[in-house]
Amino acid sequence: MDGLVLTIHIIACLILIVVVLLQSGKEGMGVIFGGGGGSVFGSSGAGGLLVKVTTVVAIIFLATSLTYNKLTGTKAVSSGSIMSDVKAVEEIEADKKEDTAKPKVLFEDAGQPASNSSN
Repeated sequence: MDGLVLTIHIIACLILIVVVLLQSGKEGMGVIFGGGGGSVFGSSGAGGLLVKVTTVVAIIFLATSLTYNKLTGTKAVSSGSIMSDVKAVEEIEADKKEDTAKPKVLFEDAGQPASNSSN
């Protein structure tokens, strides 16, 4: 089933790319590259047909995306929570007690002042 949905999805993706590229722009950069008054689909262009095809293929693309995600999505492995695990909570509390009991020294030798090497 996954292979069928993925195949339809890839075909819809390729058709959607082609259909979007076939649509004419609104007299933008297309004019620079030779897109003038002549049209393959008539004087009004292929607006109606290509818009409908784009909509249908986009809906198929969206449906296959959601279906494939639902079919291959990962399932929850365990229903337990780390907060309900008593051992993990005790370890976190023990770490907090150790941090507050021992102050950390950030300098190598905190007892002696730093020597001035410029003398």
